[in-house]
Amino acid sequence: MSIKNKILAAASVLTLTAGLGAAGALSSSAATPSCGPGSPTLGGCVDIFSRMLGKHSDPKFVADVFRQGAKTGQPIILFQASNTDPAEDVIQESNGNTSDFYAAGLVPAAVALHYGCTGTVPVAGAQVNCSAYGTDDPAYELEYAPFGVDSGLCIGVARTAFSGEKVTLQPCGVSGKTVWIADLNGSPSTIAHGYVPVINGSDTNFSHPFVLTYPVNGFPTDKPRPQLFVSNLTGFSQGNVPLGQPIGNVNDNQLWGADFGVLH
Repeated sequence: MSIKNKILAAASVLTLTAGLGAAGALSSSAATPSCGPGSPTLGGCVDIFSRMLGKHSDPKFVADVFRQGAKTGQPIILFQASNTDPAEDVIQESNGNTSDFYAAGLVPAAVALHYGCTGTVPVAGAQVNCSAYGTDDPAYELEYAPFGVDSGLCIGVARTAFSGEKVTLQPCGVSGKTVWIADLNGSPSTIAHGYVPVINGSDTNFSHPFVLTYPVNGFPTDKPRPQLFVSNLTGFSQGNVPLGQPIGNVNDNQLWGADFGVLH
């Protein structure tokens, strides 16, 4: 895909291990063998799970396309980890920094200003200096690839993110709606353990951004299946917090981890 080439040409490849996954956590993944071996540097299958329900050694439930439906608008849920379920085959379609996605025209200037840009960007009719924010978070798209076959559909939102909007499959490489930014400054106490909030790339709330969330009272075996959604991040969100001000805690249902490869 053209956007993949743009991102890879513009950036040194960064992966979810920078925020979502612990380095070397390859033993407890859920993708089918056809999806590829998975690699923190070469892409391949990545298995996203909630800190509320699992851990790297046993993620239990991972991101799943409801009923394997490869179509725009299909809900994203969590389901029991399995190496035979193609609905859990998700690959890293594009990796980079937030600044790279801005350069590729995928995230707006305001998002780039807060989460990663170089030089200046146009915001509200003025050129604003990026150096005042001093961050460039990892960002990525996650494509549904059942049995390793690209669908052209990525995990995202249908409209500009707002609290409560459901997460679904959307066309890859079109806008920030399918871009996810690892908020490395949002929960520093958990990053060392491989868990981090992830901000949708269409975010418009920079004090409490819209992040991937699992229903706090939901469980993957419930019927109807609880759907992932975006909601305002608990506590403070971005690294630009005034000196001496507490950062606050992020709830487990807004913290995510990732393992790579096929379940063995």
